[in-house]
Amino acid sequence: MSSIGEAVRAAERGFDVDQTNHSVVVGERVVVKWLTPPAPLPQPAPDMFAHLTSVGFTATATPYASVSLRAGDGSELLLALVTAYLPEARDGWEWCVDEAVSGGTSFAADLGVLSAGLHAAMATPSATFPVPVRHADAVRAGGSPWSLRADEALKEALALTGGEDGDWLAERAGVLRAELAPLAGAGAGPLIRIHGDLHVGQILRWRDGYAVIDFDGNPTVAGADPFQPAARDLAQLTTSLEHVGQVAIRRRDADPEVIAGWTATARATLESAYLGRLDELGHATLLDRSLLRPFEIEQECRELVYAARHLPRWRYAPMGVLRSRYR
Repeated sequence: MSSIGEAVRAAERGFDVDQTNHSVVVGERVVVKWLTPPAPLPQPAPDMFAHLTSVGFTATATPYASVSLRAGDGSELLLALVTAYLPEARDGWEWCVDEAVSGGTSFAADLGVLSAGLHAAMATPSATFPVPVRHADAVRAGGSPWSLRADEALKEALALTGGEDGDWLAERAGVLRAELAPLAGAGAGPLIRIHGDLHVGQILRWRDGYAVIDFDGNPTVAGADPFQPAARDLAQLTTSLEHVGQVAIRRRDADPEVIAGWTATARATLESAYLGRLDELGHATLLDRSLLRPFEIEQECRELVYAARHLPRWRYAPMGVLRSRYR
């Protein structure tokens, strides 16, 4: 979010908005994002900003500074990040819901190009990341690290989702495990520093276009390897379009069948633009499309876990997506 006020206004309009940190706009020139609580260094955002700046990626709020504090024991805490203020900025839980209600899908190509540019930038060497592309370790006994992580997410979702939704989920646990199966053999593809929490709420539409923000990683996943398949970011982004559709149905009384068509078109447009731009930039091999579907299912499980632990009213969104897929 570009300001805490925008978060409050969005929440008042009925959108599910979670503001983990506190952002303050200063003189409509800069945004100071105060981390609440302060985070022990190292944190991903400062290094990501340094890298993206050095390789010329500009589709973000220009980073200016980070503020840290050295504690008495010698450790350092990241207190705040200072970035440029983007005039007329709205995050995706606002502008993208408007697009869903109106039926607009042209934005999806812009998001595909933006995310492909981000991944190509992350695969470009810099002083910060001299070896930006790695390869996954050999598949471990019992499954790849991605498979083990996804299985754990499903187990947590099953354990934490109660009531009718929990019964429905339990009945389809076998189907969901089968959807995750391709991750078991995922062990040789390229890995890059991904955004880690790439959803429409992290993409601002502002006066001069679009900007991706918040490079802090996924706050709900502890100890996640920063180097992961590009497919994880793309799966999170396309899944968030489906969540936008669920918000439009619930909060704006949109027709479910119309939204289903909008979602399918927007997803296809975004993925096509992403692949085309990645190819133009010479990085077509970064994406393993076989991982998209299982990462999407894992993401829905993580949304259920997040809802159970932090925001119970959000459960309708991942459950709506899963129910539409597995009727």
